[in-house]
Amino acid sequence: MFIISGASCVGKSTACEVLFKKEKDYIVMESDLLWDERYNIPENNYREYRELWMNMCANISQIGMPVVLCGCGVPDQFEVCDARKYFSEIVYITIVTAEEELIHHMKYDRKVTDENWIESSVQFNEWLKNNADKTNPKMILIDNTKLKPEETAAKIDEIIRFYNAKTLSTPCKSIVE
Repeated sequence: MFIISGASCVGKSTACEVLFKKEKDYIVMESDLLWDERYNIPENNYREYRELWMNMCANISQIGMPVVLCGCGVPDQFEVCDARKYFSEIVYITIVTAEEELIHHMKYDRKVTDENWIESSVQFNEWLKNNADKTNPKMILIDNTKLKPEETAAKIDEIIRFYNAKTLSTPCKSIVE
């Protein structure tokens, strides 16, 4: 399983859309698809939402293809999930960008006017830059400040193919145990 993360409006969904349209060797899913306010429980680190997606990805992966989940999140939100046991490995790929680029993209491209949302995204983006190598497992950073979405997608694809080739001999555990 691969999780593509990053702050709001950093470009993860756009890059994953590029992957979704052209990829045949893995399944790309957008986690925002199932978001509902009932999952907005920061006190438990959004556990129910993470469990929902982990179970869905475990079921989808039964076809024998890796699943790529695109959405905000960090390893400690997924690694504690009950469905984590169904994956031999989860690779966390995180997109970051320069602060001024993120602010510009949020305000002028995405028309975000909520200053708290902008500030929260900027802080998360900086946290990811400063802590990606401290999480367990570590997150792989892609700085897309000077990259087009297609270039970001190509970097993600390269990482997925590297890890997928490395683990082809390691079968995933069956969800029906």
